[in-house]
Amino acid sequence: MAEVAATAPAPSNLAYTSFLLAVAYRGKFHEALGALLPCYWIYWEVGKTLERMGSPEPLFQRWIGTYASEQFSAVVRGVIEATNKTAAELSPPEREAMRQCFVTTSRYEWMFWDMAYRRERWPV
Repeated sequence: MAEVAATAPAPSNLAYTSFLLAVAYRGKFHEALGALLPCYWIYWEVGKTLERMGSPEPLFQRWIGTYASEQFSAVVRGVIEATNKTAAELSPPEREAMRQCFVTTSRYEWMFWDMAYRRERWPV
């Protein structure tokens, strides 16, 4: 891959980022934290898995190295710790709202990877 071309975001990508921005803008701190955690955690898990396989493509191998690194691992563990600490101080309805944000973002993460695999484009 000689270069990476900039393109308009695919529908799933736009929906995902719009959800994150909406939660960050309109939601409460604990909801934003719940929504952002999968962004860190899933990339870390994917990075660790792909690191075992490696890639002959230098750009992709650099991407893998970033998300499988100890530095990124420390960040993810910090976000998990902050999430757990925050959740422990919430009322049950607040914790459920946080959980719902986590679940929704996890679903969008799946859609994001699927979108790339399918090379999703706008139908019109």
